[in-house]
Amino acid sequence: MGTATQEQTSVEDARFRPDPAPRAPSRKRRPYGPLLAFLVTSGAVCAAWAARGTHPFGGTGRAVNDQANQYVPFHRALWDLVHGQAAGDLLFTWRGGFGQQFLSDHHTYLGNPFSWLAVLVPRDHVDLAVFALTPVTTGTAAALMTVYLGRLHPGPWWQRGVLGACYGLCGWALSDASYIPMWLWGLVALPLLGIAVEWCLEGRRWPGAALLVALAWYGNFYTAMMATMAACVLLAVRLITLDLTGAQRLRAVWRASTAAATGILLTLPLLLPSFLSSGAAQPTRAAAFDPVGIDVFLTGVLPATHLWGGSPRLCVASLGLVLAGSFVLNTGIRGRTRLVWAAAVALVAASFQFPPTQYVWHGLAVPNGNPYRETFVFSGLVVVLAWLALAHRPRPLHLALSAALLVAAAFALRHTPDFGGWTWPAVLGGGSLSLLALVLLRLGEKRRFLIPAAAVLMVGVVLAESTLAGVNADARRARERWAKPAATSSRSIDRHFAAVRDAEGWPAHRTDSGAPQTSYNDPLALRAEGPQFYSSYLPEATFRALEPLGYGYKNDGRTFFGADNPVLDAIFSIGARVRPGNTPGTWTARTFPAPPLVTVRSARYASPHPAGSVYARQEAVLGATVYEVPRPARRGSAAVQTYAARCTPGSEAYWYSPALYGTLAAGGSEQPLKYRATGVVPLGRVPASGRVDATVRTRTRGATAGSHPIGCLDRRALDGAVAALTATGATRIEAAGHTLEAALPRGARGTAVIATTAVPGWRCSAPLKPFHGLLAVDLPAGADEVSCTFTPRGLTPGLAGATLALLALTSAAVASRRRHRA
Repeated sequence: MGTATQEQTSVEDARFRPDPAPRAPSRKRRPYGPLLAFLVTSGAVCAAWAARGTHPFGGTGRAVNDQANQYVPFHRALWDLVHGQAAGDLLFTWRGGFGQQFLSDHHTYLGNPFSWLAVLVPRDHVDLAVFALTPVTTGTAAALMTVYLGRLHPGPWWQRGVLGACYGLCGWALSDASYIPMWLWGLVALPLLGIAVEWCLEGRRWPGAALLVALAWYGNFYTAMMATMAACVLLAVRLITLDLTGAQRLRAVWRASTAAATGILLTLPLLLPSFLSSGAAQPTRAAAFDPVGIDVFLTGVLPATHLWGGSPRLCVASLGLVLAGSFVLNTGIRGRTRLVWAAAVALVAASFQFPPTQYVWHGLAVPNGNPYRETFVFSGLVVVLAWLALAHRPRPLHLALSAALLVAAAFALRHTPDFGGWTWPAVLGGGSLSLLALVLLRLGEKRRFLIPAAAVLMVGVVLAESTLAGVNADARRARERWAKPAATSSRSIDRHFAAVRDAEGWPAHRTDSGAPQTSYNDPLALRAEGPQFYSSYLPEATFRALEPLGYGYKNDGRTFFGADNPVLDAIFSIGARVRPGNTPGTWTARTFPAPPLVTVRSARYASPHPAGSVYARQEAVLGATVYEVPRPARRGSAAVQTYAARCTPGSEAYWYSPALYGTLAAGGSEQPLKYRATGVVPLGRVPASGRVDATVRTRTRGATAGSHPIGCLDRRALDGAVAALTATGATRIEAAGHTLEAALPRGARGTAVIATTAVPGWRCSAPLKPFHGLLAVDLPAGADEVSCTFTPRGLTPGLAGATLALLALTSAAVASRRRHRA
């Protein structure tokens, strides 16, 4: 406690002095503050999980929404990549979507540096490593904020640690980002960039500042962009409040801007391909920004709130709010400093409600989801105000006024629909205990024995209040259908994985992991090669190739599902399929003949069936007539529609109706119809009568199944087509990483069709040729092989830019070292 007293005395001596120019701090630093912040933050997150019974080691499943559908599967794909068991490499994966780029997905979904923890555990426990990313990353953010606060103003380590924990446990971290590892890195990026700003103001460590920028942008460019804008605010405030000459200000701006540019350039090999992949992705229908009411916005500032849907999460623990509220009243801080900091926080908050500035925060794009994804910036600024107030020894009267304002705000907003169930306990209980702790701390200046009591009380109230806030966030989120926790490990999943491995044969044939799916990215999670894929970067080219063939999709086409259809299996070289066994929780695999991944088409083919039929489109890609496509008779009402058609007895009937939602009854069984999410589905064998009957009970007003929902497959014709494609297709295939090489039969002529979609980035040994959205090349005379290489667009210029940045960084470091030696 001696250290705390000495530091407080130094603050007292400087109470009425103007803020000095920044100077290099002492090298003697103790890690106690960052360690305290890390422990309090990670401990509160884990305690909230345990209180809800949703911890990853038992009880209810922990994976929420995209955590189950994207992050766990992508981390399992990373594990496979590092351990040499991936079908592909860092640039391209053959697992999911029939082959997709992987670099942009890696930068986005695996950019959190702590994601590499997943490769250190057994593959069966990768999901536990993903869950651990939340407490580890939030704890790291809190620790770094503690360091940053110390650079803004000296003060006791444990006080900085408590306020660092307030930042790590802000409302955004406990709700929006709690299950999104890539966003959580934005929480780390803000204090990282704040430290870089201080180095630039001090006129030292330029290479270190550039590296901190690169680290922030490596984790996730979306939240890093927001943190960078916040760093610009921090730089502007410090330039105004510090006593600097004009030349010093110009040098600081120059160092900061060049460090930012250099750091961002270092990440250009990831950033530029991701940007171009985003531009080539299947578009989504994001709604225009519509700001919430001012009452809802202010409710988001109250502690322990978890707001519904697109509401902002702005809150920090009541300790931080009470201190921040006393900042403008603290006469120990000179007026200009108080005015500038308070104005900056107010303007940042106002910018969240103004559509033009809101678009700037989100990179000039409308966010697909919660439009208030940058609110951690506001929480960080509030914590900065809280620390500056605490470091300048706030008066009990000012603290009491701030606490009273917090209670009055809660009372005025108590009828807001988003008012949280734990908000009153946090405001009254947490606020009162925070006020008591701060008063004890002030009294401890003369009665030193009170300081430990104040420290314990401050730590305890932040830990308890944040734990309750986390529990409240989990409870409120659990009421939302999309957020229902899902299992990522179970005996059924283990058996599913084993069944896929038993049938694997890549690249001789693909294996479809089948349905029902555990996640939208089952091929990544289970090491299959089917069409199932979910990514914000799924190319529009893939959508345009797969959607006309009858594959189901959702999320505006960024999520594709499988289809149990033999013709599609033949088109995409699927030679094995996994289905549920007779006993619940079991899975069986079946292999069957399939054409090779590369086939040769020597002549054009035109289906005799109506061009608008999904079955005609499948035949066009297959290159053979294998269906009967009758025009059924439709009867019934709008709610109950019956369809009757005639086909050859013994053939296999299939159904496709992407405009309908409801249930489909045929052959004595029912199956759901979910609009476009339901692709081509089997109806069963056509009976001896040749009559195919189907009944649809739908809730879709004014919609029908269309003119040709039924197609009857001739298995013999399909077997003949598969045999012909196999005989004329590749005799040897090598798929190594992002390259593909295929040996062709002698005398092959025509078009070589590769069973993957023609996404941007492919280059082949022969000119590319359009072929129903698939990758195809014109074979020159005498060709006996074909080879293709995938290179993400933007990778080459990105590497060039990163090389220049690395040269600049190295030169600056060498020059600095020489100056120090001289």
